[in-house]
Amino acid sequence: MKQPFETFIERSGAVVLDGGLATELERRGADLNHRLWSAKVLVKQPDLVRDVHLDDFRAGADVATTASYQASERGLREAGYSSAESRDIVQSSVRLAQEARERFVEERDAVDHTPPLIAGSAGCYGAYLADGSEYRGRCGLTHDELMEFHRPRVEWLIGAGADLLAFETLPSLGEAEAVAALLCDFPETQAWVTFSCRDDRHVSEGQTVEECAIAAAEAPNVVAIGANCTAPRHIAGLIPRFAAATDRLVIVYPNRGDGWDARKRTWLACEEPVSFADLARTWCDLGARFIGGCCRTTPEDIRAMAESLGKPSE
Repeated sequence: MKQPFETFIERSGAVVLDGGLATELERRGADLNHRLWSAKVLVKQPDLVRDVHLDDFRAGADVATTASYQASERGLREAGYSSAESRDIVQSSVRLAQEARERFVEERDAVDHTPPLIAGSAGCYGAYLADGSEYRGRCGLTHDELMEFHRPRVEWLIGAGADLLAFETLPSLGEAEAVAALLCDFPETQAWVTFSCRDDRHVSEGQTVEECAIAAAEAPNVVAIGANCTAPRHIAGLIPRFAAATDRLVIVYPNRGDGWDARKRTWLACEEPVSFADLARTWCDLGARFIGGCCRTTPEDIRAMAESLGKPSE
């Protein structure tokens, strides 16, 4: 049976992903100055999360990635929520994306449209630390400890009905190995795995992208492997390396190229102009089959990408 993402690829050459959810929430007035980052908005301003998802769908996104990147069980418990409350918060991220999808589908006249997908976001362990570790690695946890860190959120996202999982911003080979082992416990659930990369050859901790991709591909239910929250200038060099390492589809959704100051919890703007319309076409021609944006990218950037790939926006 054909997978929904295969339909998207046949139509436009690539699955169009959404943009930087958390920074778009901040651009619309949400206060993200908290260890829970966008997960805080799930509790305080859920309607705003739904609105951003809907605007990304209207811009041409085939996938909404949930606002659960920083909503780990451990982080939520440390913020004072019970286990049951933590589960409800994580699962609300899926529900809000589903509600945005329902409204988007209702807005459309075409009855034969393949509905967008909901990807349940699972940020790396470094995201929970909220100190920029996702761009450095060396988290200090064992293989089994990393598996157990990710397990509750994976169970909750699957239980809420996410169409697939998105393991994002992994900085290291070790975390890729742990995620792959964990995914083997959920063989019916598809996932993508993306790494933060320091250049066009290495992930943030320093291992090669090839060895990290091979490790992620140990889980047969991983459908795509690539890079996210990485500077756009590195993506063209990364795509062929990921493509050559495994038989999985290549996924890329870089940030705008800005730097992250973890101490001040702020972005340092990159002065180099970025045309995501031009880049999306280039990345697709190089072989990427999932293309979108990460931090500091907007629905307008997704619209430009979608149109460049031949998908008219709504």
